[in-house]
Amino acid sequence: MEENKKTYWPHMIVGFLFLGIGLGIWTLKSASSLPVERENKYMMSYQDADANINEILEKQALFSQNYSIKILNTKIIQVEKDKNSRKSFIDPIELKKGENQFNYSVVDKNGQAVKNAAVTFMLTRPHTDKDDQKFDKINFVNNSYQTPKINITNIGRYTLVARVEIGKTIGFLETSAYLP
Repeated sequence: MEENKKTYWPHMIVGFLFLGIGLGIWTLKSASSLPVERENKYMMSYQDADANINEILEKQALFSQNYSIKILNTKIIQVEKDKNSRKSFIDPIELKKGENQFNYSVVDKNGQAVKNAAVTFMLTRPHTDKDDQKFDKINFVNNSYQTPKINITNIGRYTLVARVEIGKTIGFLETSAYLP
């Protein structure tokens, strides 16, 4: 007498194959629907910054030896420090809803204001460049470089980036900001 035994392993192999193909297609569709954001570090694309990082760092070190940049007339938000965190936070400046204007002082090591610097300013948000506002020429007004009035309406975190070029040196100042 011959027993009628059914084996299910061929069906399982085919099922796992279809499951694998289905998950692969789902992964590709999900990954292609997510936007790719550009890097805002050094006010250039990630590829340009990566290709020229040594030159950027040399120019920035030379700048730091001779000049300093400081943001003026801002209100700091005191953030409660997390005693369980090892990461140190710099308290962000407070933005106001509506028009904001930022002033930067650029001084040499003798404390004299530098009037002939090429200053660029960018307002950006962490992890996205959708809301970026960039101003290529910031004017020297009343002993500081003053941005135009910028309208900020979306609450959340921001980064204020100032790029100062003096001769062959370039300095950057990134300041965390928050609109409550």
